[in-house]
Amino acid sequence: MIDTHAHLDALDDPAGAIARARDAGVERIVSIGSGLASTRATLAIAEGEEGVSVAAGIHPHQAADRESVEELASLIDGQVVAIGEIGLDFYRDYAPRADQRRVFSEQLKLADELSLAVIVHSREADEETAELLAGFRGTVVLHCFSSPGLLPAALDRGYYVSFAGNVTYRKAVELREAAAQIPQDRLLAETDCPYLAPQPVRGKTNEPAYVVHTVAALAEVRGEDADELGRRIEVNAAAAFGLS
Repeated sequence: MIDTHAHLDALDDPAGAIARARDAGVERIVSIGSGLASTRATLAIAEGEEGVSVAAGIHPHQAADRESVEELASLIDGQVVAIGEIGLDFYRDYAPRADQRRVFSEQLKLADELSLAVIVHSREADEETAELLAGFRGTVVLHCFSSPGLLPAALDRGYYVSFAGNVTYRKAVELREAAAQIPQDRLLAETDCPYLAPQPVRGKTNEPAYVVHTVAALAEVRGEDADELGRRIEVNAAAAFGLS
């Protein structure tokens, strides 16, 4: 099984979390760098850890922090399998929207130049996210999917759609309805740890081992076997991120 989106650098004990993930059958993790410092820390964590890959990106919250996409590009090495997480967040608006659009566009260009997938954060920005992604020719992963308004574009354009622990919450009916519509070869699962612990462990610090609960919930809503779905998601992730 794979956790396609974890913030290992935000955990108190990344090595322990990786070990517990392996014990739970989660043998692969894509760990996300959110900004330059986070990307450096994530690369250091992944160094020497079998099965841990890295995504490098400048989060929309940091779009006004003078973080350079050129400097981000200089950090990208063989461990990096995607640019992310990147995108737009018009809910928090921690950065001016013009800066968010600019940094998102610059990173889409970088991903295109490097032939890397993009991992996209979109909150309260469905229309503009879809518009900016329209010209991107590469692989798109909609991370922690919580924007049903993006579902038509995702289905039409063949995006990968990744669900986190919030799909397991009792009130998340709309998310589960969306999950049932994703083609089998475009579905992914993640923890987004240390955030959004799934319902069975809600209240705990989330970690990669807990992706098994999200996969179980997705399997239930789709009427599929959880083990089989876990294997299918691994295949999907390998295709999306070029994992060997």
